[in-house]
Amino acid sequence: MNVVKNSAEIMDSVITIGVSKSKLTFTSQMILALLAGVYIGFGSIFALKVAGNMPAEVWGSLVRLVFGGVFPIGLLMVLLCGADLFTGDCMFATGSLQHRQINFSKFFRVLILSCVGNLIGSVLIAWLAFKAGLLMDGSAAGRPMANYAVALANGKCSLAFDVAFYRGILCNWLVCLAIFLSLSSTDGVSKGILMWTPITAFVAAGMEHSVANMTFVPLGIFIGADPTYLATQNFVALTATWKGLFVDNLIPVILGNYVGGALFVAMFYYWANNTKAKRTAAA
Repeated sequence: MNVVKNSAEIMDSVITIGVSKSKLTFTSQMILALLAGVYIGFGSIFALKVAGNMPAEVWGSLVRLVFGGVFPIGLLMVLLCGADLFTGDCMFATGSLQHRQINFSKFFRVLILSCVGNLIGSVLIAWLAFKAGLLMDGSAAGRPMANYAVALANGKCSLAFDVAFYRGILCNWLVCLAIFLSLSSTDGVSKGILMWTPITAFVAAGMEHSVANMTFVPLGIFIGADPTYLATQNFVALTATWKGLFVDNLIPVILGNYVGGALFVAMFYYWANNTKAKRTAAA
């Protein structure tokens, strides 16, 4: 029988998960973080493969909806297979720290290791997808999926710092709400359904997810610099760079993701439930 938890009970789960993450060995957390990067990368490649073959002049805004609708498979694997995702850790680690269940040393350790492991896994899956030629379907006369991937990487590296930061906040607010919703249920099917809509919403709206970008941008760079791609008629010229990935995108997006998950989910529900408990006790 499925049991639906209230927000106070979900916060208890958030704290418990945050504490368990702080107790992982270095090796365990790095492996789980690498897997999370890979899983989000699978969802990213799936989205590129499907939406990249849909001409915007024909499909219009439906391209974004399809892109967002297939992307959540990555988070579903993270939640059900077990992996350590930085964007979720922004909520878990902050919740545990705020409740004084972990110290600052463990807090930073969880966030740093998950971020580094996610990056390794994401670049790995991007490289494998590139070597497998997954987005290079078609003849030299046109490779729409490859063009789509390069254009997406270019766009992410050209965002202004403040725009990337605010999009990062909005993104991880929805991502952590998706995880929060999934924790309200005790069975896998319900978890998948509950988390799907917020993830689709952030992707379709064009918000910025740091871990997804760790696949999107490297994949665009790999493709955009490939001689076979450069022989394509009407190819999209690569402007994204590795410096652009780290400096122009990941730094502001990671900061924004942290604010979105830590402040607007972990902290808000901490304050709300603590206030409610105090009112009940006073009455």
